[in-house]
Amino acid sequence: MDSVSDTAIRDVVIAGGGTAGWMAAAALAHHLRHTPVTITVVESSEIGTIGVGEATIPTIRRFYAQLGMSDADVMGATEASCKLGIRFVGWNGTGSDFIHPFGLYGQDLNGVGFHNYWMKQRRLGDTTPLAAYSLGASLAKAGKFTGPSPNPPSSLSVFDWALHLDASLFAKHLRAYAEASGVRRIDAQIGSVDLRQTDGFIEALVLDDGRKVAGDLFVDCSGFRALLIGEALGSTYEDWGKWLDCDAAFAVQSQNAPGTEPVPYTRVTAHAAGWQWGIPLRHRAGNGMVFSSRHMTDQQALDALMPNLMGKPITEPRRIGFRPGRRDRAWVKNCVALGLSAGFLEPLESTSIALIENGIERLKSLFPDKTFAPAVIDEFNDQSAREMERTRDFIILHYWLNGRDEPFWRERREADIPDTLRKKVELWKARGQFVRYRWEMFHPASWLAIYDGFDWMPDRIDPAVEGIPARDLDVSLQQMRAAIADAVARTSSHGAFLSQFASPKAA
Repeated sequence: MDSVSDTAIRDVVIAGGGTAGWMAAAALAHHLRHTPVTITVVESSEIGTIGVGEATIPTIRRFYAQLGMSDADVMGATEASCKLGIRFVGWNGTGSDFIHPFGLYGQDLNGVGFHNYWMKQRRLGDTTPLAAYSLGASLAKAGKFTGPSPNPPSSLSVFDWALHLDASLFAKHLRAYAEASGVRRIDAQIGSVDLRQTDGFIEALVLDDGRKVAGDLFVDCSGFRALLIGEALGSTYEDWGKWLDCDAAFAVQSQNAPGTEPVPYTRVTAHAAGWQWGIPLRHRAGNGMVFSSRHMTDQQALDALMPNLMGKPITEPRRIGFRPGRRDRAWVKNCVALGLSAGFLEPLESTSIALIENGIERLKSLFPDKTFAPAVIDEFNDQSAREMERTRDFIILHYWLNGRDEPFWRERREADIPDTLRKKVELWKARGQFVRYRWEMFHPASWLAIYDGFDWMPDRIDPAVEGIPARDLDVSLQQMRAAIADAVARTSSHGAFLSQFASPKAA
């Protein structure tokens, strides 16, 4: 027992606060609450944060539920609204419009995926859109919201939801939780990093006032700078710009349009050389333009963004430059990178916070001791790399399938794609089947939503669908649509649901 105690991690130091830093602090404080481990966050109130993650995916709700927080707790603290999915406008050409919902489509029959039956009816002339078989998509389109049934009577009732939230308020909420759990905060800038001469491990953070913060395990949440994992420990950056050409964004906050309710989805609208986001919160809206600087100047991006805000601007546009990609190693020696320091994918599918969540879960499950066994580090790095690559592939898919005519979009459509993505799209095209992997953020229903939204249908479907007569299948599909339409009709508006949440009190 003494030898185990001697090698146990005692001091965890998190470099940087913001969303990633305080998520890590809160989660580790809860996970290690019955141990003598101390956790320290070093952040400077003089340094602003990127504030990633105003739009999230459903995993965020599982994250804070593990901390004992309810949806009402977080929504009340962060001015949040509900998100049932993402609405894509103009991506498949002028007038195109579809929703990627968080949930299932239809009901599988006889062990055969529902989409095969829907495609059979489509080939017989039925023009009913796939979204009519998704409760999540149908609620989003109607501007309505209710929580999913805890005991859904059938797969037709299965959907999930996420939040649109104020990222700064979310970090503040997590900070309060973490500090109440014993996390220490030091308000200072990090001047340099001391490495041990014997093995190159991080020994301490040297603050701008000369103080040193020593630790056993360091978590790099320093953002794009990657002060620890990159600058100090030399983890190189793998640039994915050849597949994801957008490299800049403008972000601006606006008032909500007078007399309107927040919609229960994120809106992403294609423009000449990028796309615009619209994220409705209860107290304001988030807006932004993601674009390729090779195809659009800053001024052109602003000219496209500013006339199309969700309301009157209340902040000046802020430019954010970035390089899509990841660190070749997210864990080096005694340092683990989370958030932007580990890598970045543009916010098209709201993956930033989810990647932080999953990195934290990996760290919890592979939490080391002072020996820092190579097998532990290698497994963390392999899982992190695979997840980032598969998330990257899903985002590339949106560009590769686009139906627009501008030079930027033509280039994206004609560009080569990673072999990992090609394997998936070729199987889908040949047989209407999905490749499934562990450590994958987006599951078959999400891939189906994108394939359908871009009208990219397979050449063949499951031959077992021929076992059901067309008339019987037609009746079954009508019943599914009717059940979903009835559920939507009985649901109140999103605004009515949000009215139960009070705005957070000013500090």
